[in-house]
Amino acid sequence: MGYVQEARENHVKKKVEEALRSKMKHKALKECDSYVAKYAECALGRTLSIVWICRKQANELNQCLHQYTNDGVLEEMKKAYMLEQEGSSRNQD
Repeated sequence: MGYVQEARENHVKKKVEEALRSKMKHKALKECDSYVAKYAECALGRTLSIVWICRKQANELNQCLHQYTNDGVLEEMKKAYMLEQEGSSRNQD
């Protein structure tokens, strides 16, 4: 694959990237729902003490979220989007 083609595949418009990031975050929260619930339960009725009392739940939630919200996942979503766009433009020809 040539440099120009690779650059074109990795390039998506800013609005598209923002939409993909939003979709990625939504999926992560859905996948990590049980960790979100545990953290929310721990945080209920607390203020500053959340930081140290709910540290374990926060770390577990962050680890789960990171599985679904990292640069690798975003790049895969961009590639899928670009392939989808190429496919739809070919179908219109």
